[in-house]
Amino acid sequence: MTRVWFITGASRGLGRAFAEAALAAGDRVVAAARNVAPLEDLVQKYPDNLVRLPLDVSDRAAVQEGVDRAAAAFGRLDIVVNNAGTMLLGMLEEATEEQIRAHFDVNFFGAVWVAQAVIPHLRAQGSGHILQVTTMGTGGGFASTGLYAGGKSALDSVSQALAMEVAPFGIKVTIVQPGGYDTGLFTAGTTMTEPNPAYEPLRAKLAEMWGEDAGPAASTAAPVIMELVDLPDPPLRLIVGGPSYDMVQQMDQARAAEYRAWEHLSRKAPG
Repeated sequence: MTRVWFITGASRGLGRAFAEAALAAGDRVVAAARNVAPLEDLVQKYPDNLVRLPLDVSDRAAVQEGVDRAAAAFGRLDIVVNNAGTMLLGMLEEATEEQIRAHFDVNFFGAVWVAQAVIPHLRAQGSGHILQVTTMGTGGGFASTGLYAGGKSALDSVSQALAMEVAPFGIKVTIVQPGGYDTGLFTAGTTMTEPNPAYEPLRAKLAEMWGEDAGPAASTAAPVIMELVDLPDPPLRLIVGGPSYDMVQQMDQARAAEYRAWEHLSRKAPG
């Protein structure tokens, strides 16, 4: 049986890669994005299996209407990929209120609006799989990307609660935690803060640490997602990328070591 995918942020990066893989497998896709023009070549290749949906996920009313249209396009929804996201790059002190709110409107609230809109459809059919695309960095913030990690961490926590809430309805949730793929996030998808000269030494150190490598192509992550959605009992969380898996393990071990080092102080409180 062919499956129906609803993918946000589908015009580039991981969203585009997942859409291509699903279509190549014979599935049908509703591809949502603010700008759906880059999907024209896929429409030409898969005219019967792809529907483009212009959508700004930060607009809750538009999301509700868009999801209803997506469900009607092929009669059901099977796999929902909450992938739309942006990057706010800069130090916390530098970010404006407008930038922070706009960032969370897409990366956190946008995913929440989509989840709220699709759940009634999935519950009615008694099945479905929601993929919440966060990041391997949800375990902790990093200088200049703290607000990005913050939004994704919030989505991670909400998604864990969501998994418990919808499990009785036959709906599965997986928090997909990809590493650094070449998705255009740090170029087309990035908003920069106004640099404060006080942070120039740290900014130079970060630039040296990160280098020029944009990471592997987004398409290399798609086979993992295709295998994931075939699992009868998928995991709640899945790190996508071997090096990213190693980094997450190192971060978890460092956090556990710090907890142990200060256990004596923690236990002085009765709570």
